Amino acid sequence: MAVDELQAIIQRCQILEEADFKGEDFNLFQVAGQKCLEDGYAAQLLEVIQNEKNKVIVKNMGWNLISPLVRCIFMYKKEDDKREHCLKILEQLAQLCNPKELFLGLLEQIEQTSGERVCQTVMLLLQPLQTVLLKLQNKKAYSVGLSLAMIMNQLTPLPVPYTKQQIQEDKLGLCQCCNAVMDFTKPFVNEVVKNMEKSSEYNDMELKEELLKFCMKSLKYPLLTAQLEELEGIDEHPFRHFAAEIIDILWDIKELIPLVFLHRKSKNPEWENQEFADIEQKNTADSLACLSYLMVVQHFGIDRFPMVFSPSYLLQCNMTNIELTFFLILLQDLFESCLLRMEDNSLLHQYLEFRDFINVPQDLVKVMTLCPIEHLRKKSLNVLQLYINKFDTEGRHTLFRIMASLNLLRYLVIKDCESDQTGVWTMIPRIEQNFLKPLHVGLNMSKAHYEAEIKNKKENKKVCSVTVSGEKMPAMTTEMQLQVLHSALFTFDLIESVLARVEELIEGKIKAVMDENS
Repeated sequence: MAVDELQAIIQRCQILEEADFKGEDFNLFQVAGQKCLEDGYAAQLLEVIQNEKNKVIVKNMGWNLISPLVRCIFMYKKEDDKREHCLKILEQLAQLCNPKELFLGLLEQIEQTSGERVCQTVMLLLQPLQTVLLKLQNKKAYSVGLSLAMIMNQLTPLPVPYTKQQIQEDKLGLCQCCNAVMDFTKPFVNEVVKNMEKSSEYNDMELKEELLKFCMKSLKYPLLTAQLEELEGIDEHPFRHFAAEIIDILWDIKELIPLVFLHRKSKNPEWENQEFADIEQKNTADSLACLSYLMVVQHFGIDRFPMVFSPSYLLQCNMTNIELTFFLILLQDLFESCLLRMEDNSLLHQYLEFRDFINVPQDLVKVMTLCPIEHLRKKSLNVLQLYINKFDTEGRHTLFRIMASLNLLRYLVIKDCESDQTGVWTMIPRIEQNFLKPLHVGLNMSKAHYEAEIKNKKENKKVCSVTVSGEKMPAMTTEMQLQVLHSALFTFDLIESVLARVEELIEGKIKAVMDENS
């Protein structure tokens, strides 16, 4: 009988000193304990573990029972008394076992789980894992970081519920698990906060760094792709709650403002492989973009937002995040929200000297011309026009002639698409032949020329001088020449974006007419 075998091993080990335990004793204890669990004698095993006389044995050998214990917990139904006994055994092991050995045993179980069982296993082991980590003396910060990294690595492959129905059903338990993980982190956050309050020169930054890494990973997954709009019928949106908790942690460890405005990043490993380094850089960029989105668009932590910063500075701080993120909806919403805080004509033309202020509109142009989703293309155009309107006169004057013509044509093909009162549709063949096609050719040639000039300037850093009426003007540095060339490219991209929209409208109208006639 399994219980008799266990009692025999216990009696044998009770007379031994802790240092005299052998590998054979560990194996026999594990096998006998596993048999007790599988044969339904969990209550008897619990009695053995709770016996004060067996304290030393359980301390050294108990961690071996974690694997069979987890299997049996999932095997029994929730209302079964045997499952309740197994849960009590797990609780006792967390209190009595050697913290280091039990920590490794718990992590091993989390690592080995997969599929639909991931969230269930993580939620089951979070409490004992937290208990063990709080008891650790050495390498506590490292162990906390390893635990959080292991948990997030296991959760990341799971699909993020997006619709209201998916969130309510939470089939895999991800919503519930994410919020359980937040409860798991609270004592460690509190520890960092207390240590920072005790001394302004708090130097033990390891635990703080591990928590920061966890927050950055959480911003990437699940928050970057999660549905964060408030949903009717859901009192407490799980991902909104999770986002608010992440913001709270960053604020408590004094990293929220540095991340948003100074782009402070957690300490990342030095990768010898450039591919790994690029992936790490992209993940960090996505996380920072998501953080800006949470604060600027969704208004999480808005009460902690510094009100002293001007809208133009806020836009400048977020331009890098907007440029580097590959999530179109997030890019558009974040960019639009920053622009709506500004008054028209308030953005100085000097901002066009910053690379990000040129690259972001180019990304919008790509969305407008390449994205297969119509409403994203249209929104990109609206955001781009909003962006143009924010610049001062000097920032826009080069666009006015061609842009005015294109905008007038766009207006006419939208408003006069039925009756053709203006005659614009009668003139479309001539407009395409004499205006749109030459403009396409001119833009392509001009862009190619300017791109070639930029390449040449970077390779041959010569100083350019200009003579006017026999007088030599001050020399232009390579940097000054590059700024001029980039500004020109930016202008071409803006023109090209509106041109693409006009052609899309004309093509749609012609196709509709052909369908009616056929």
